[in-house]
Amino acid sequence: MAAEQGIRIADDGVAEVSMTDARANLTPLIRDVRYGGRTAAFTERGRRSAYVVPAEFYEQAVRDRAIIDELHRRTQDPGVGDSYDEADSRTIRDAIHAAALAVDS
Repeated sequence: MAAEQGIRIADDGVAEVSMTDARANLTPLIRDVRYGGRTAAFTERGRRSAYVVPAEFYEQAVRDRAIIDELHRRTQDPGVGDSYDEADSRTIRDAIHAAALAVDS
């Protein structure tokens, strides 16, 4: 993808295209995402407003989110239909919190 097409590669490797240039660059952008595995972003006023990701990435993200939601649910009502007790729930909550802190730092 050439810079003159209105697509630039940011320092983090994400292909960025402004909403103004999006229509003219949509096909090459989607091809790079699909075949090159690169994440792309649409920008407005220099800020990312939406992402385009490979299908496999999205599907894994949805699955990961469902797992995290299920872990949160199980820690809210330990023992309701689960073999978890309060100590297990606390361990799960602590692990989720520690992981969130590690990702956010």
